[in-house]
Amino acid sequence: MSVHPLIFDRRLLHARRARAAALGPSTFLIERVAQDLADRLATVLRRFDCAVDLGTPTDAARRSLAASGKVGSVIAADALAGDRSFRGPQELAVAVDEEALPFRDGSLDLVVSVLALQFVNDLPGTLIQIRRALKADGLLLAALIGGDTLGELRQAFAAAEAEVEDGVSPRIAPFADVRDLGALLQRAGFALPVTDSDRITVRYASPLALMHDLRHMGATNALRERSRSPLKRATLARMMEIYAERFSDPDGRIRATMEVVWLSGWAPHASQQRPLAPGSGRQRLADALGTREIRLPRDGDQ
Repeated sequence: MSVHPLIFDRRLLHARRARAAALGPSTFLIERVAQDLADRLATVLRRFDCAVDLGTPTDAARRSLAASGKVGSVIAADALAGDRSFRGPQELAVAVDEEALPFRDGSLDLVVSVLALQFVNDLPGTLIQIRRALKADGLLLAALIGGDTLGELRQAFAAAEAEVEDGVSPRIAPFADVRDLGALLQRAGFALPVTDSDRITVRYASPLALMHDLRHMGATNALRERSRSPLKRATLARMMEIYAERFSDPDGRIRATMEVVWLSGWAPHASQQRPLAPGSGRQRLADALGTREIRLPRDGDQ
């Protein structure tokens, strides 16, 4: 029996991704993030013999790894990996669910993932499985959609539904906060965990153009608790009005925020830096700064 909440309909999510690929995917965001992945990997002064690209919806991350010159073999691991259109002719691929990884412990040097893990129901469990699959001193480098993403669309839909339908239904996924993700890395046992976020503002001619892009990204509503009723025309029309009123620029184009949260962490190894034990310092801070130490009175001092 599952002990974690089931937020996403994973089967529907995979169907939406397959539909997006058939329609002709919108890839500008994932291409941007994959380039950022290459830039971040360039700062790591080592080579990785065996890497896994976990769940990335296109081959963008694998192209970045190949161009980096720092990675040997790359395995595409994704639920749609059995589809030949998902991978190149020479790529290794394995069909997996990100919540049940098939890799043996200590078998991988590097795991990357671009804009995929935000749709995992059991993210803590997935991070633990990744850490176990990494060799000692192996690296996880992943980008997830963050909690501030599509805040404008979320607000516009909520306001419109409250007016037209006297109730609000979940339409935008509750993505995780950067601070919460940092805590999850530590909980999963990663050493030297680091999280940071990048906000990208995308402008569209209208909210409909934004929703068209989300459809072609395979990123439309896949929440298990989503409304099964068709969206009312009156609600859609009012949402578009509210969006334009609150989040448009002087030229009439509307803004959409995309927050990308980056996670990096290493499988523990004896060679890694570790904090000193409290009280083990051998030099006073005042000496290091070349200044005079001023003692403050303690309770009970006369």
